[in-house]
Amino acid sequence: MSRLVIALAIVAVAVAVALVVRRRRPDAPTQRRGSVPAQLDRADFPRPESTWLVAVFTSATCDTCADVAAKVAVLESDDVAVTEVEYGAFRTVHTRYRIDAVPLTVIADDAGVVRHHFLGPVSATDLWAAVAAVRET
Repeated sequence: MSRLVIALAIVAVAVAVALVVRRRRPDAPTQRRGSVPAQLDRADFPRPESTWLVAVFTSATCDTCADVAAKVAVLESDDVAVTEVEYGAFRTVHTRYRIDAVPLTVIADDAGVVRHHFLGPVSATDLWAAVAAVRET
């Protein structure tokens, strides 16, 4: 009888140790964030009739966003609609397109297809070159 009690005690300890070890398993590796939408509904943005849209998704808490928004603003023309989509003011738009990292600059054609994007800071030269390149196609 004492051997049975000892065996049950050993099994109980083994189960307890297994549960503790199982709970100490490391978390899954972090997943990549910063997805970029492939297409936009142009009706969600100003001047949907324009040939091109340059939208910069920003947040008021992002220091880099203001710099990117200023660089994007100078691209405004008859053919290019420019808009800043700040998270606090346009939370539903950020949610709709699953924007989870800012600044995100997208260049979309008249059908809303995203032809180019920049995630993070961008130089004015690279931005203007990208707009010129998509306009040529």
